[in-house]
Amino acid sequence: MNLQLLTDNLTNPALLFFLLGVIAVQCKSDLEIPPSSAKFISLYLLLSIGFKGGQELAHSSFSAEILGSVALGIATAVCIPFYTFFILRRKFTVYDAGAVAAAYGSVSAVTFVTAGSFLEAQQLHYSGHMVAVMALMEVPAIIVGVILIRKFATEKNAIGSMSHVLKHSVTNGSVLLILGSLCIGFMANEQQAEGIRPFTNDLFKGFLAIFLLDMGLVSGKKMQDFIKNGWFAVAFSIFIPLVNGCVVACLSGYFVQDLGNRFVLSVLAASASYIAVPAAMKMAVPKANPGLFLPMALAITFPLNITIGMPLYLYLVRFF
Repeated sequence: MNLQLLTDNLTNPALLFFLLGVIAVQCKSDLEIPPSSAKFISLYLLLSIGFKGGQELAHSSFSAEILGSVALGIATAVCIPFYTFFILRRKFTVYDAGAVAAAYGSVSAVTFVTAGSFLEAQQLHYSGHMVAVMALMEVPAIIVGVILIRKFATEKNAIGSMSHVLKHSVTNGSVLLILGSLCIGFMANEQQAEGIRPFTNDLFKGFLAIFLLDMGLVSGKKMQDFIKNGWFAVAFSIFIPLVNGCVVACLSGYFVQDLGNRFVLSVLAASASYIAVPAAMKMAVPKANPGLFLPMALAITFPLNITIGMPLYLYLVRFF
């Protein structure tokens, strides 16, 4: 792997703010981001990437690149929860295995945002339709996870109805905001978009740094107790995302040509949802333990991807 690429990523201000949050927890500092501010920033990030993606999509024509990206994205979101479920069943209950599998088959919007920042530092960029691909990858993984739980669970009445799961998955705040912002960005003309460009573009990196600082604080609080009590979960959280990301990085060239788009698909395959899936599983599978899949996705897989994963996936995308 290119050592300079890894060094550049490790000195990225956004990543360093994340590490600052982890260090603050270890030092028992009273540093914190007010919950209301953290929620506003997360809404801002989703709105911004959706709107900018819609603007880019408005200037794109339908092509094999778009079709390939959508096909690979959805196939990835279906395959990952299916095969990981049977790995997880070696140690976890049916409910926990299904919830974790769904989380790892789904995607992390924050990892997607960080990947965009990483690409920009490498003077690369991804196409606007990748925002739509990201949103489309949320729901299939949840559906597969619930279907697997329904098939293998002994207590069928412990699982919510599929119609409720589908409705909640699509109307989940993060998914709805991304898709809605994408549509608004697509419909707005260049002159109209220019009016809010300072908000959606110029402030983005600053808000991302604050958000990752908050993510570092949250991760630092969850990581220590989790590592003490779940070595199988820790190993899964490290190796499975790297395998997923590397496989998609190598195979994506058969579906997609653009390097930036291939990289984003790899990152999405390697990421794990800690917003949409936990919200859906809380309603659909109340027996699933959020104290298991939330730390796996947020405290281990997320920092793994933004430190080691992204330089590795970009290297493989360029090599293959």
